[in-house]
Amino acid sequence: MKTIRVVAAVIKAVNENGEPIIFATQRGYGEFKGGWEFPGGKIEAGETPQEALKREIMEELDTEISVGALIDTIEYDYPEFHLSMDCFWCKIISGDLVLKEHEAARWLTKNQLRDVEWLPADITLIGKIREKMQ
Repeated sequence: MKTIRVVAAVIKAVNENGEPIIFATQRGYGEFKGGWEFPGGKIEAGETPQEALKREIMEELDTEISVGALIDTIEYDYPEFHLSMDCFWCKIISGDLVLKEHEAARWLTKNQLRDVEWLPADITLIGKIREKMQ
């Protein structure tokens, strides 16, 4: 089975009530169109995961981010391929999160994390994110 290596940004911010919030995007194309995910994409040859994540977020959301600590590497078997996804905490440096490839986006509080229909690999990360959101 083919392995696809990708990176995902768990972008953190704080809402007007002082609660931590996480940015989620809804896929606008492909086999998993309509599913919710953490934004990111494939790692290209010669790139570190962090470089790939910065590039992908700039391409997809027209936003510059800082990449923080690795949350986890998710290993997930889809029917057609194996996904290896490095997931990092990220913060916005500049930009307005313009949706270039996604159908929709939402900022979610800890209690809203289960309100969207996550893609199978992404849902495995929700428990770890909830633990870290204080």
